[in-house]
Order: sequence, then structure tokens, then C-alpha cells
Amino acid sequence: MCLAVPMKIIAVEGEKARVSLGGLAQEIDVRFLSNPRPGEYVIVHAGFAIERLDPGEAEKTLALFREMELLDKANG
Repeated sequence: MCLAVPMKIIAVEGEKARVSLGGLAQEIDVRFLSNPRPGEYVIVHAGFAIERLDPGEAEKTLALFREMELLDKANG
């Protein structure tokens, strides 16, 4: 199974970017995007930003992830 995750760009340097999700940061490859900028949300799969994401849609998806985490914790 594959999972692509929305993450927010913190910084860009060449073809690499630092992104954040839930307080965790990692470096990804942004070569598939033209002119990526800090503050943008991107869909990240296997260490690559594969698409930009509307901020509203990103927040909806992240809210669903948080809800799933709460349900998982409640169910042990």
C-alpha cells in the first residue's frame, strides 16, 4: 500500500526542501515542482513532492489524520 501525505514547505534550497508535519521535519526532493515556495502545502510520496495542494484541502486531510489518530488511541 502507498500513502501520500500533505506536508508544509518550511525552506527550499535547490531541488531539496525541508517540510513539516505534526512537528516533525524532513528533507524531500522537489524537482517535480516548478518554483516551490515556503508556506506551500505539497503531497509527499516516497520522499518526493509530487503535487501542490490547496491549503484548505491540506487542512481537511490533516484534520482527518488527527481524527484517525484519536480513534486509534481510544481503541487501544
